[in-house]
Amino acid sequence: MKKSKRSNVDPFIVMDVMEAARKAEQAGKKIIHMEVGQPGTPAPKLANEYITKELKNNSLGYTVTLGLPQLRSRISKLYGDWYNIDLNPERVVITTGSSGGFILSFATLFDAGERVGIGSPGYPSYRQILKAQNLIPVNIETELKNKYQPTTEDIKKNDLNGLLVASPANPTGSMLDKTSLTNLIECSKEHNVSFISDEIYHGIEYDKKAISALEITDNCYVINSFSKYFSMTGWRVGWLIVPEDHVRQVEKVSQNLFICPPHASQITALAALDAKEELDQNVIVYKKNREILLEELPKAGFTTFSPPDGAFYIYVDISKFSNDSLNFCKRVLQEAGVAITPGLDFDQNRGSNTIRFSYARSTENIIEGARRIKEFMLKNF
Repeated sequence: MKKSKRSNVDPFIVMDVMEAARKAEQAGKKIIHMEVGQPGTPAPKLANEYITKELKNNSLGYTVTLGLPQLRSRISKLYGDWYNIDLNPERVVITTGSSGGFILSFATLFDAGERVGIGSPGYPSYRQILKAQNLIPVNIETELKNKYQPTTEDIKKNDLNGLLVASPANPTGSMLDKTSLTNLIECSKEHNVSFISDEIYHGIEYDKKAISALEITDNCYVINSFSKYFSMTGWRVGWLIVPEDHVRQVEKVSQNLFICPPHASQITALAALDAKEELDQNVIVYKKNREILLEELPKAGFTTFSPPDGAFYIYVDISKFSNDSLNFCKRVLQEAGVAITPGLDFDQNRGSNTIRFSYARSTENIIEGARRIKEFMLKNF
């Protein structure tokens, strides 16, 4: 039976790293996990208690496609609290994780064959979801001097129909300041380029607050999720904010692709929005972990990277040690018992020279991981 060309997407290598780490643990080895972009904490206690009660009293059938009205309203309030934005809750679409938001955005904004710019290094699933929808991902090779973020020149020279930016970004943790984000949005408008802002790491920032594209324009799509700041990766619930005249179009696509987001996850997310104190404590841990790695990685010889502004990643150039990041990560796992991610997922052309560290786990684990990595580097390089 024939397979479609658009389904021929690349594997997500970090998942292969996870499996190799699992097998090592199964064999009795103690592994320090610095590979996966997943908080080491569960969903907030308040949220877990709430859904436990609801499971006894709620049949959890289909919700309306756009999501529970009370959750949409509560998210609109979040935009008032975080950004001082008066957001119409009718513009909020609850999605099956941020992945559902990307699928809906691409399906609504673009026709087959159109060109969508994505930063490289960048989250690999952008590229694969675009390919699966018969769209053309245009890899924009960003530079360290620009904190690995696209510039207006990238819009002008690439003949784009759309541009997707992430701030804070995966794998670099870099953020766009208001001026840079405004310039990208205005240049996109000037060149008739649809603008999508991935804001799933908002809430996890260190020295300054991340800027939402909605502080600058209503003529954009904004994607967010309960996976990162809200520590709910496995619940698969997120949201999408669209212009008012796009809501019905998005709703029709979502009705047919998803019916609705998971009811239990929406209820849990509703409670998680009130767990600010616990969630901010998680961010304090990430900040401490970041400080540890920024101090310890240079001692191991890793000196070429952009210090992260947010998220929980550090993206490091290892070209002075290796031009085979996959083999390098395999060696670190086998010899040091630390799982890290090769850059191949994030940058198809330059990823063989880079690796990503995630510091989303406990501080104790990060300290031990840094110690093992330094020992490995001193022994081998």
